[in-house]
Amino acid sequence: MSGNRNALYLVIGVLIVAVGVLSYNLYKAKQEPEGLQINVGPDGLKIKTK
Repeated sequence: MSGNRNALYLVIGVLIVAVGVLSYNLYKAKQEPEGLQINVGPDGLKIKTK
């Protein structure tokens, strides 16, 4: 019985860590990139320095 409870705690811990890692990766992906940004669109060429 104790082994099943420890396995359950292990699975819950792994899931919590996985959610944290995925949340951090999503946060980093949505941030504005640093450096030089070049956009070409219908309004012409735009260059932004960050």
